[in-house]
Amino acid sequence: MRRFWKKSKAQPLRRRPPGRRIALALAAALPAGLSPLTAAAQAQENAPGPAAARSGESASPWGAASGAEWLDAYPKFNPLLAQAGVKWLRGFYEWQTIEPKEGEWRWGLPDALAADAKANDLQLLGVLAYLAPWASSGGGTRAFPLKNPQYWRDYVTAAVSRYSGTINDWEVWNEFNGSFAVNGTPAVYANLVRDAYDAAKKIDPEVRIGISAANFDIGFLNAAIGAGAAGHFDFVAVHPYEILDGVEEGGEIDFLSMAGNLRRMLNANHERPGLPLWITEIGVKAPSAPDPEGDNRQQIALAKAFILGLASGFERIFWFEPRGPSYGQDGDFGLIRAGWSLRPSYYALRTLTDALGPKPSYLGWLDLDRGAYGFLFQGREGPVLAAWSPQGEEHKISFANEVLILSLDGSSAALEAERPYALTGKPVLITRVPPSLANLARRNAGKPFPWGGDYAGAKTVSCRLQADNEDKGLRQIRPRTTVPANVDGVPARRLDFARPDGEGHYAYFRTSPRFAPFGVKSLEITALVRRLAPDKPAGLTLDYESMNGYAAAPGWAGIPAGQGWQKVTWKVSDASFAGAWGYDFRLNAAGSPNEFYIKEVRVRKLTKAQ
Repeated sequence: MRRFWKKSKAQPLRRRPPGRRIALALAAALPAGLSPLTAAAQAQENAPGPAAARSGESASPWGAASGAEWLDAYPKFNPLLAQAGVKWLRGFYEWQTIEPKEGEWRWGLPDALAADAKANDLQLLGVLAYLAPWASSGGGTRAFPLKNPQYWRDYVTAAVSRYSGTINDWEVWNEFNGSFAVNGTPAVYANLVRDAYDAAKKIDPEVRIGISAANFDIGFLNAAIGAGAAGHFDFVAVHPYEILDGVEEGGEIDFLSMAGNLRRMLNANHERPGLPLWITEIGVKAPSAPDPEGDNRQQIALAKAFILGLASGFERIFWFEPRGPSYGQDGDFGLIRAGWSLRPSYYALRTLTDALGPKPSYLGWLDLDRGAYGFLFQGREGPVLAAWSPQGEEHKISFANEVLILSLDGSSAALEAERPYALTGKPVLITRVPPSLANLARRNAGKPFPWGGDYAGAKTVSCRLQADNEDKGLRQIRPRTTVPANVDGVPARRLDFARPDGEGHYAYFRTSPRFAPFGVKSLEITALVRRLAPDKPAGLTLDYESMNGYAAAPGWAGIPAGQGWQKVTWKVSDASFAGAWGYDFRLNAAGSPNEFYIKEVRVRKLTKAQ
C-alpha cells in the first residue's frame, strides 16, 4: 500500500518495499493444539458487527486507501474522512500481525479498526496480505513460495469468518506485480486468488474477492486469469498512478480508456459481463509544507481522478492516502498533512461529495467548446456538470439560463444567462444546467469519448515532432526530454543528453487508445532520425509495452552517416498499448555516443501476413 518510486534509465518506474512496520499488538496466544479453523470458528462469537446483516454496505464510490505506516492514526483521520463524505476505507492489518506464529491469532488491532470504521460509517475494503514469515520458504513477508498453501487458506478462512457481515470485500494482495512479491509470477498470484476465493465462499457465499495490479498492468491481470484465476474473483482493481500523472499533460483520453480495455480483456477471458471495476489506489504527491503550486496540482489531480473514473465506469475510487506519510523531504500523497492540517485536496474531495452526493450516477458527456471536457452526473439535488479545458487552453462557454459555478474549494458564484465563462484546466462543478444541455449529454452517454480524435479504423498513426508537435493519433508525452530544433529548414526535435535526470536519452510516445486497444498486438514502429553531424555516430533501440511488461525490441539501430533523414523500423508481435506504466513505447538512446534529431514517428497495424 505504501507508494515508492525508483527511477532507472533501463527500466520503467518500479516500487521499493516499504520500511517500518506497524508494531504488533500483544495478545494472549491460543491454547496449544487449537487449529486455525477451530480458532476462527470460536473467534466468530466475538467478532465485531452483525454476522449476517449487510445494512452498512455502501454503494458509494468515495474512498480513501491508507498505507501501513500510518494506519494506526485511523482514530483521528476516520472522522475527518467521514466529514469529507468518504464512505470507504481501504486498510487492514497484515497476516504477520494477525497470526505472528502458526495458530496464534491476535485480533485486537483489526477488531478496533473495524469498530472505528463502523462508528464513522465507513465500509472497509480488506487487503489479504502479506505473508507471515513462518509461512514463507524465504522467511520474509513477501518471499515465495509458501511452505504450505494450506497456511494461506487457513488465514483467509479465519479473517473472512471473523468479519463476515462486517467486511464484505477483500482484495487479494497489494500490487503483486510491483515489488511486493519476491519470486512472484502470474501463476503464483492465480493460486493465491483461487485459494482465497474458494476459502472465502465456503464461509460466506456473498463475500466479494477482488484481483488487483500495480498501476494499469492489464497484461499481468490477463496472465493471472489465464494461469488459473479465471472465475475466481468478483471485482478487478487497478492503481493507475502514472495514467493520472499523464492527465496533467493532456492524457484525459488515456484515463477514460482504462475501463473499456479492462472490459475487452475480461471478455477475451470469458469472464462474466459486468464485473465491477475499482481503482483502489490513486494519488499525486504534494509538498510536505503548504505550497500553492504543489497543493493546486494535487487538488486538480484528485478532482479529475474521481470525475474521469466515475464517467468511464469505475464503481469505487480510493485516494491514496488519508494522511502522510512523508517520503523524505519531497512530500506525500495525503489529504491531510503530517501535522494534521487539511490540504486543498481534502476540500476538493468534500466539494465533490457534497455536490454529487453519496451515490452519484453518470449521465453523459459534452464537448463544450471544441475539446473542452464536460461530464454530467446526477448529483445530490439534480444534474451537476463537471468541466475543464485541456492543458494550457482556455475555453469560453455560456448557458441559456443562469447557472451556479462551484469551485473546488467549495465557494460558489452565479453566472448570468448568456454571459461567457472562461474554463481553465482546473475543474469546476456547474449546477442548474439547462435541460437541453442535460438532454444532449444523456444522448452522448453511450458514444465513445471524442477527445483526441477517432482513430479506431486507422491503419497508421503519426507524430511530427517540432516546437508544437503535429499529432495524428500518436503523441509525444513528456516532450521536455527533447528540445525543438530546425534542421536545414525542417522542424524536428533533438534528444537532450544534458538533462541532469538522464531522461534526455529517451523520447516517449502514446498511441490513441482507440487505435491500439487491448488485443492489438502486431505493430510496426518507424522513426525518421538524423545525426547531429555526419561525423558524430548515433543510434537507438526501442522499448515497448508488451503483454509481459516492458520489453526491448531486438537489434541496435545505428543511424547511417550523411545529411539526410534515415528511417529505422521495428516490428513487434506482442504489443500491449492499453497502458501499464504511462507510455506505450520510447526511443532509447541510452547507448548512443551522441544526440540525434527526430523528425517523425509512425505506428502501423500489421496483418498476420505482414
